[in-house]
Amino acid sequence: MQQALDSKADSIQREFIAAGYELDEIARQLLDAEPDQREPLREKQRILRDRQRGLAGEVNEWRDRARGVRSQPGQHTLREFLNDLLKLDDPLLTPSVKHALYLLDAPEEELEAMMQQEETTVVTTQAGRLIQRARTDFDLRRSDVGARQRAAVEFANRPGVAQQDDLVEEIEAAIDDPDPMVQEIAVLTMIHLHKFRCMRVADLDMSYASVQKLASLNNLATVPVLIEVLENPRTGFVQGDDGAMEEAGNNRSRMVALLRLIEWHTPDARLAVQKVRFDQDPDIVKTADRALELFPEDWSGPLRGTGSLPKVPEA
Repeated sequence: MQQALDSKADSIQREFIAAGYELDEIARQLLDAEPDQREPLREKQRILRDRQRGLAGEVNEWRDRARGVRSQPGQHTLREFLNDLLKLDDPLLTPSVKHALYLLDAPEEELEAMMQQEETTVVTTQAGRLIQRARTDFDLRRSDVGARQRAAVEFANRPGVAQQDDLVEEIEAAIDDPDPMVQEIAVLTMIHLHKFRCMRVADLDMSYASVQKLASLNNLATVPVLIEVLENPRTGFVQGDDGAMEEAGNNRSRMVALLRLIEWHTPDARLAVQKVRFDQDPDIVKTADRALELFPEDWSGPLRGTGSLPKVPEA
């Protein structure tokens, strides 16, 4: 709890520092501003200074709470302290507060069992450790998705991880977790794991299955990966009818990516579709031309949700 409260204070401190940088920039702008431009800048300066004062007060308040959680004289006062924190209804702190209150009421036998279980699960899979961090790490539970995105990329780029089916399946299973932070980090990690398989694995059957996985996700983070698949023809190996591996291209995967990008219907997707109008694969060219013919206006959002991929009508 103390770590979570200190982290909350740190996040507000970073906002305070960012406001200071903005004030420095406004001060520089005032030196060169015309007379009629100065009053709006001064007003913005006043607003930022008021904001800094408010943030400074919040930082001190959260620091006091962090110190207070360790200085309660007994269980009764600690419980009151935790209940007061619970009333704040802070989405990042509430799970930790509820867990602490639960531990206060748990019987000794249950606590011993929990400690034994924790000891037996200290050594777990890499995927399990990532999921556990998503439940408990304050930085991963903040509103900023950046930390979860970095953790997902770091995990997926570990040597050999993307080629271990059991780890990939464990991450995919966490998408159904009731904790929304766990769900998000699982989805982001899944996207990067399958990106590795799409772009770097020589087994094109595995790559094709990964593109299909990405196409099934209703998450905008898949769009850059699908674009990368579409724009990068490559060769690899597939299993032939006789069971032997034979060289082939990845146009099958690229077609899946193209169809899903048409569904996503974003400006970036449209640009990617335009780029393949002169592709070496005639089927991709035909599909891209037909999509642009059917949807000549700007693309501004998904045509529909996830599901089976539609067939682009024949010309």
